[in-house]
Amino acid sequence: MRQQFDLSLYLVIGPDHCAGRDMADVAEAAARGGAGLVQLRDKTSTSRGQIEAARALKARLAPLGVPLVINDRVDVALAAGADGVHLGQGDMEPTDARGLLGERAIIGVTVHNLDEARAVPLDQVDYVSIGGVFATTSKNNPNPPIDVAGCAEIAALFDLPLVAIAGITPGNAATVIAAGVQGIAVISAVCAAADPRAAAADLRAIVDEAKS
Repeated sequence: MRQQFDLSLYLVIGPDHCAGRDMADVAEAAARGGAGLVQLRDKTSTSRGQIEAARALKARLAPLGVPLVINDRVDVALAAGADGVHLGQGDMEPTDARGLLGERAIIGVTVHNLDEARAVPLDQVDYVSIGGVFATTSKNNPNPPIDVAGCAEIAALFDLPLVAIAGITPGNAATVIAAGVQGIAVISAVCAAADPRAAAADLRAIVDEAKS
């Protein structure tokens, strides 16, 4: 049986996102503010460093009932006892990740366009991330933003939980939800905020109202 998770507010966090603060502190604050799923995205640390960071995050999030997934690194997820992985287009195939992680793991994938969306193995993944919706400086997006209309076009293809990512703020979050996704994924809107818990709570309230 697959794990349960809440995509309404999905926090993506890494060592370069937190303005020098401890990642586990920021992630816990966000979870207490309403984040329902957290992804560790670390493209620079050693494998050992990523495992240590993942274990620290897991220790803080598990008591709150918030799952932790690891970007790309199935090996790190396994070693740290994380709840699953998030896979990009150049990462391990979802079918292979499912074989390694088992049926209970949460597996998400990112799609940027209709062709990638149509190629998703629906029986192997638990959610799909659509993006980047808007321009962002939090991560490198070689593809141009798809905007809300592009997000809606891709969302219409799926009967799976969907989350939109990139450049999402309190000012545009409701519009993104109206495109047909169940949640928003954010980095700097929470990680760079002076009060991550309050920032998460504000975003979660906007999403909940938009979905109601």
